[in-house]
Amino acid sequence: MMQKPAMTPSDCSPLPPPGAEPSAERLRGGLAFIQRAERLKDTLRSAHTSGGRRESTAEHTWRLCLMAMVFEREFGAVDVARLLKLCVVHDLGEAIGGDIPAVAQTPAHDKSARERADLETLLAPLDAGLRAEFLALWDDYEHARTPEARLVKGLDKLETLIQHNQGRNPPDFDYAFNLGYGRKYMAAHPLFEALRALVDRDTQRRADGGPAAGASA
Repeated sequence: MMQKPAMTPSDCSPLPPPGAEPSAERLRGGLAFIQRAERLKDTLRSAHTSGGRRESTAEHTWRLCLMAMVFEREFGAVDVARLLKLCVVHDLGEAIGGDIPAVAQTPAHDKSARERADLETLLAPLDAGLRAEFLALWDDYEHARTPEARLVKGLDKLETLIQHNQGRNPPDFDYAFNLGYGRKYMAAHPLFEALRALVDRDTQRRADGGPAAGASA
């Protein structure tokens, strides 16, 4: 069978014509927001990397997006662009208030309300349309209203568990908590149950004093 030649730049569809020129205010607002969002690079989570340092929320978000891309073919007819947008937006509010680990969350924290208020503050430089879009995406994720949001919920829990199993964690790390963490979100797709079985096996091995997932023998 004859192999199809690789695509060249000239084979690609041309970019659509640009829309109306953005105002200087919109440009300044966009840059100001991007500068504010940089705080996520310094917002630390409870998870540790395989090198032993604490990971940032930005790093967690990056690998969540990567997971969505890796498994998108298993998800069927979903809006992949929306899937990735939800991944990017879901923890943006932590740029201001930081992350509260699941093991430390209590009803008194009201994490959802606080994080949404922080997100509104973070989004303030953007124009009204973009603010509304970002908030709608966050609300969708938080309440798992659409199929895409439910998928991101499941991926988010799995990525967290995978990192805990890979990390060079402190001696008192609570692996037993992870065996029940986020389990209700696994019903969103059959793939999650299959992945969860593999991840739980790694979690139990860590709880039993075994090596980190992916570590060399």
